[in-house]
Amino acid sequence: MFKRIMVPTDGSEQAQKAEDIAIELAEKLGARVVAVHIMDEKLIYPFEVLEEEGKSILAKVQEKGKKRGVQIDEILIYGNPIHDMKKIAERSKADLIIMGHGKSGFEKFLMGSVAESTLKNVKIPVLIVK
Repeated sequence: MFKRIMVPTDGSEQAQKAEDIAIELAEKLGARVVAVHIMDEKLIYPFEVLEEEGKSILAKVQEKGKKRGVQIDEILIYGNPIHDMKKIAERSKADLIIMGHGKSGFEKFLMGSVAESTLKNVKIPVLIVK
């Protein structure tokens, strides 16, 4: 059914729940997980800091996958999480996205909702984890 499960992650608690579900489902289906971390271009940090954080987050997903015998592919890019999710899903040939959703209220108003934007823009199934 699903062969490539994309899981965008920022290392947050909600994203970690999505990682766990993606890996568990991939294990049951014999699928691969595509772990994605987008270094947000809106953040004012040195690139090296954002890159090191992204690599660390993806390494943790990789470790979870190894423990369950699931192949984890990694994508680390610099961009905009709201606008780049559709492009990443298409290029990675994902057939399912599993992602966390945790922003609400004023924070959502200021930053927009990556989950909401993904739901509106991608053509593949999206599972939102709360």
